[in-house]
Amino acid sequence: VIIDLNMKQWYQRRVRGKKRYFVLTDNCLYYFVKESDAEPKGIVPLENLKVIECKDRKFTFEIKSEEKFIKAAKTDSGGRMVSGNHECYRIQAKDQEEMTAWVESIRKSISKDPFYSQMQARKKNAMCKQ
Repeated sequence: VIIDLNMKQWYQRRVRGKKRYFVLTDNCLYYFVKESDAEPKGIVPLENLKVIECKDRKFTFEIKSEEKFIKAAKTDSGGRMVSGNHECYRIQAKDQEEMTAWVESIRKSISKDPFYSQMQARKKNAMCKQ
């Protein structure tokens, strides 16, 4: 399998079972309602996230944050971009090979911001002192 960091594919998003078209590029995961849409329905910057293969569902993986919510943006019903509030994105591929290719590509695209880790440690330390 050739891993291409500029990947495009239809996937079943397991949240409410909606199908979305995903594009992985520029260290972001974009998703669209239709392949022909000019603007994405949502954008997930791949920063300080992790990808986990689901054992309970075939060809399914999750994108999760080290925090409670994933930093993301989505289009609301009025067409405005608003902050997303997802704890994870659960995505189902058509087969094992496709899932493995996407998981590996997303993992390669994830960046770690050391400032984020420092802030998390300070936050945890402050909570312990209270």
